[in-house]
Amino acid sequence: MANITDVDLSLRITRREEEARLIVAQERMLQLRLHLGGHLDEPRLGPPVCVVFEGWDAAGKGGAIRRLVAPLDARHVWVTGFSKPTPDEKRHHFLWRFWPSLPGWGGMAVFDRSWYGRVLVERVEGFATDAQWQRAYGEICEFERTLADDGMIFVKLWMHISHEEQGRRFERRARDPLKAWKLGEEDWRNREKRGPYEDALRDMLERTEHELAPWDVIEAEDKRWGRVKVLETVVARIEAGMRREGFEPPPELVALSPHAVPESGGTVGTSTAVGTSPAVRTSPAVRTGSDEPVSDCAEKEILDK
Repeated sequence: MANITDVDLSLRITRREEEARLIVAQERMLQLRLHLGGHLDEPRLGPPVCVVFEGWDAAGKGGAIRRLVAPLDARHVWVTGFSKPTPDEKRHHFLWRFWPSLPGWGGMAVFDRSWYGRVLVERVEGFATDAQWQRAYGEICEFERTLADDGMIFVKLWMHISHEEQGRRFERRARDPLKAWKLGEEDWRNREKRGPYEDALRDMLERTEHELAPWDVIEAEDKRWGRVKVLETVVARIEAGMRREGFEPPPELVALSPHAVPESGGTVGTSTAVGTSPAVRTSPAVRTGSDEPVSDCAEKEILDK
């Protein structure tokens, strides 16, 4: 089960290693995406992919998302950012507003924030009643199970940084005129509620963890490490999801292009995937719009057996 207690926030990599590993992971991501979209080999649509990003403010979600979608054609992925619900959206069940952005077979979507706001910010800030956020764990599990049973591959990521690192990043943002817009009084105020947010986070990870949509906690104290970990985790989860649905991932390409070889002449990491230059890419379209507790999802799975 994913948790924040065992996360090693001291993990670091150099810029050179980041670039080398990103090239390999991005090329594999592109290969998988084309395969799932029916653009390689046989024109067969693969299962839909939904990558969900959650995390602390200033944890690096935006930078990780940009590198995740950088190698992909703009027509093959949607990035959707979710903020607080509109007055009209509040008239519906909290999951209602996410349905239109979910991908169909052969598609891929990346969510910057998601339905987990119900059990995080809405719980801590009092925007949801106790009854609403407490029953939301089960509702979310059923929602994800329904989609996963129909083939959806979920990749759920929590970008984790320390309270101290978040403070340093806030200070840098405040001093940068091109980034200060990202920071508001509410962000500073929320820092004072780290304890309640961590309590909500632990409950979320425990109660919405299940084999069809597991959580991965990303060590994001070092931005370079976090970006690489995101790409490599997404690739691994997609491959596992494809196998679950009876789609064998395509074999990795074995030859390295000149773009994937570091200046020193060495090889890139330990992968055998082809690397091509990621310098010229089309950005995707963006839309806004025993003692351990048993998760609600796991409990349902046990009852189903």
